[in-house]
Amino acid sequence: MELKMKLQQVMSYVRRAIDDYSMIEEGDRIAVGISGGKDSLTLLYALNGLKRFYPLKFNIHAVTVDLGFQNLDLRGIESLCKELDVEYTIVKTDISDIVFHQRKEENPCSLCAKMRKGALNDAIKAAGCNKVAYAHHKDDVVETMLLSLIFEGRFHTFSPVTFLDRTCLTVIRPLIYMNESDVVGFVNKNHVPVVKSPCPADGHTKREYVHELLRQLNKENPGVKERMFTAVQTGKLKGWS
Repeated sequence: MELKMKLQQVMSYVRRAIDDYSMIEEGDRIAVGISGGKDSLTLLYALNGLKRFYPLKFNIHAVTVDLGFQNLDLRGIESLCKELDVEYTIVKTDISDIVFHQRKEENPCSLCAKMRKGALNDAIKAAGCNKVAYAHHKDDVVETMLLSLIFEGRFHTFSPVTFLDRTCLTVIRPLIYMNESDVVGFVNKNHVPVVKSPCPADGHTKREYVHELLRQLNKENPGVKERMFTAVQTGKLKGWS
C-alpha cells in the first residue's frame, strides 16, 4: 500500500539533510526552483514549513521559468504561493521556440537545461537570493550516478551543496534523503497542484531509461537503490563526505 506521507515527515527528511550538509546559514534568502512537478512543490511545502521553527532564520522565494509552451497553466501554483505567503516570480522566455522551432534540436534537453538555468539564475540574482534549492530526491541521486557510470564510464553524481563560481550562488538539495515514492505519497495525500510538463521530449530521455532500469533492478533485488545511495555517501565523492 502506498505511503501517505505527512508534511511533518517530509520536513524531518529535509531537516536531516540540511543539518548533515550545512545547507542553510543565518539570513539566507533561498530561491526554490519550481517546475510545477511533484518534487519542486513538495520542496516548497517543506521549506516553507521548516522556516517557521528552524533555529537559523531564512526566507524563501519561489521562481518558475516559463519555457513558452502554450498549454502551461500556472494558476494553481500562483494560488498555492499566495496561500503559503511565499513570493513567486514567473520568468517568461521563448526557450521552447528556440529549441524546437528555430534550432530544431534532435537532442533538445541539453540546450533547454542550459538556457533554463541561465534564466533561472538571472531571476534569482534579481530577487536578491544567495542560494537556490533544487528538488532532487534520493532516486535522482542514484539515477544520476547510473547515468554517469553507464554513459560516461565514471562514478559520479551531483553534490548535496554546490557553489556556482560564475554566479556566486549556492545550490542546495534538501530532498536527497526522500524516496520518489515518499514524494508521490505526500502529493497524493495533500492534493498538491502538480502541473504536468508540456514538453514534447518529456519521458523520452536517457534519464527516463535509467529511471525504469533502477525501478526494475530494485524490484528484482529489493534494497538495491538504498545500497547504491550508501555507495554514493561512502564513495569519497566531492561534497558527500
